[in-house]
Amino acid sequence: MHITWNQQLVKKENKSLCLYLIKNNAPISRADIAQQTGLTKGTVSSLVSELIDEQLIYESGHGESSGGRRPVMLLFNEQAGYSIGIDLGVNYILGILTDLRGNIIYRINEKYVNLTYEDTLEMIKKIITTLIENAPKSPYGVIGIGIGAPGIINMEGEILLAPNLGWKNISLRKQLEAQFHLPVLVENEANAGAYGEKEFGLGQPFQNLIYVSAGIGIGAGIIINGELYKGTLGYSGEIGHMTIQKDGLECRCGNKGCWELYASEQYLLTRATQLKLGDKKQIHLNDLIELANQGNNQAIHLFHEVGDHLGAGIINIIHTFNPEQIIIGNRLSLAKRWIEPRVKKMISNYTLPFHQSKLTIHFSDIDFASSALGAAAFSTENFLRCMLQPD
Repeated sequence: MHITWNQQLVKKENKSLCLYLIKNNAPISRADIAQQTGLTKGTVSSLVSELIDEQLIYESGHGESSGGRRPVMLLFNEQAGYSIGIDLGVNYILGILTDLRGNIIYRINEKYVNLTYEDTLEMIKKIITTLIENAPKSPYGVIGIGIGAPGIINMEGEILLAPNLGWKNISLRKQLEAQFHLPVLVENEANAGAYGEKEFGLGQPFQNLIYVSAGIGIGAGIIINGELYKGTLGYSGEIGHMTIQKDGLECRCGNKGCWELYASEQYLLTRATQLKLGDKKQIHLNDLIELANQGNNQAIHLFHEVGDHLGAGIINIIHTFNPEQIIIGNRLSLAKRWIEPRVKKMISNYTLPFHQSKLTIHFSDIDFASSALGAAAFSTENFLRCMLQPD
């Protein structure tokens, strides 16, 4: 019998529906899937058999009976394969290996300063190789690599501009695919961070949220109605480059007075160097935090100043998007103790009361690995989509 493309497409959609229902609601029976999807029991049974053969799901013990035989329960096989997520920071690279449900199996964090693109690429390759070597045996092995990179990235995964890395028109995806022969997805790191928080972290209860990635630079990931918003060409969220002082400092992006010049880790380090804080030749964020913990008034004042500047930019975000939640993540979340009260005070004082009524402000835990988790999740979803493609 000839099966039309439309029939194949409908089957793919139904199979996808069954898989995601099992993934998100396990343990679940075939009868419950039929009831929740409106598919016939015969169709569900056939699709479930295929998913079991593909080792994406498996049968578990019996569930409670509502009369008659006890149903066999179905579970998602999160160990069918493993995904790699890379958070490419300006001064660090965090790599994680996750199962298909986002549980972290292995983690590597490497710090670096002012490396060339070629040297950075070699470090990324070394981290990926180590993660692959530490992947447990599974039916599908390592299924793909997701990269969260700071900068403007198009829909094809090319890094058009990463001013804080000094990169232009870099095809990182093609180089890594040629090396590892695995699908590679490159996404803006703030988008990956927003997705990581929405899927696994503080953003789970919320449908409309903004993730502010505050590190050497500043970017934002935008979730609207539970979906990642990327803009027409994929360039949304470059809020670090919104102008807050029209005749302000020159930015590496070519603009003047960009928000990230006044509210980022780079601003802190530049000001600390100018003030000759600490006894080291090159001061780092952790040094400033240590000084503040020791009661150094200049260090504390710097954090307060950055908190005020960060809050000023967030006010614009709140008035523009009216979100339920703002999550502040990346490196500046380490200084939450001094920054959070100032951010909240700015929002309280200068945001319209209507916008504050159902607004929650959170600081992400630096150990949560938001961007790496989001990048790994993009890779996992790509794998599952490809598995469900019609022949």
